[in-house]
Amino acid sequence: MGKGGGCVPSKKKVPHVAAPIQRDDTSADDTTEIAQASSSEVVAAATGMARLRIFIVFYSMYGHVEGLARRLKKGVDGVEGVEGVLYRVPETLSTEILQQMRAPPKDDGIPVITAEELAAADGVLFGFPTRYGSMAAQMKAFFDSTGQLWKEQKLAGKPAGFFVSTGTQGGGQETTAWTAITQLAHHGMLFVPIGYTFGPGMFKMESIRGGSPYGAGVYAGDGTREPSETELALAEHQGKYMALVVKRLNR
Repeated sequence: MGKGGGCVPSKKKVPHVAAPIQRDDTSADDTTEIAQASSSEVVAAATGMARLRIFIVFYSMYGHVEGLARRLKKGVDGVEGVEGVLYRVPETLSTEILQQMRAPPKDDGIPVITAEELAAADGVLFGFPTRYGSMAAQMKAFFDSTGQLWKEQKLAGKPAGFFVSTGTQGGGQETTAWTAITQLAHHGMLFVPIGYTFGPGMFKMESIRGGSPYGAGVYAGDGTREPSETELALAEHQGKYMALVVKRLNR
């Protein structure tokens, strides 16, 4: 009679269910617990390996774009299983010129990204200030350095979005992002705009607000204006929205 059995099998018939194979003095209950524990460990390990990463790659001279980037990261990190990673693109101006332009020192805690590292991202959010309605030269120089990635199509199929900074209301909140889409198209990346998913916040007219259906944005003015809470909230929303899109694409 098998362990825990309620009846004695007939001597003329072979039992339909064989008793579990035991090793040494390990009981069936112990075997089940070990199997369950092993499965949990495998799932936990797999979950850790599968954690999705969204690179938030930006250029910021006076800190406005960086302020948006940090709130974008908060939005990304708020989605389970996804984390935002902040990166700067390389600076192309000398220290002397930056000092003359009264640009503040950059935070050394945010690393400078290389083109090769970009391939490890599950999604990318690019941020930059405008220069006559298109991206700043520093960001363009970074895109120009991705030729090998383009040749090997390492970025094809990856979702990407934009967030920007302009000096005035007519300074390129939409065109700065719109003209950047060509970079994604040549890499085969998927442009993810936020549309009007921010809800009522997209229609508020009581105060000045940067941002557009293309992505989050901030008005810098003469450089002294700080991002408003509405602009930062839109950036956080974009981070969360992008994280949810990346999760959906990776299911």
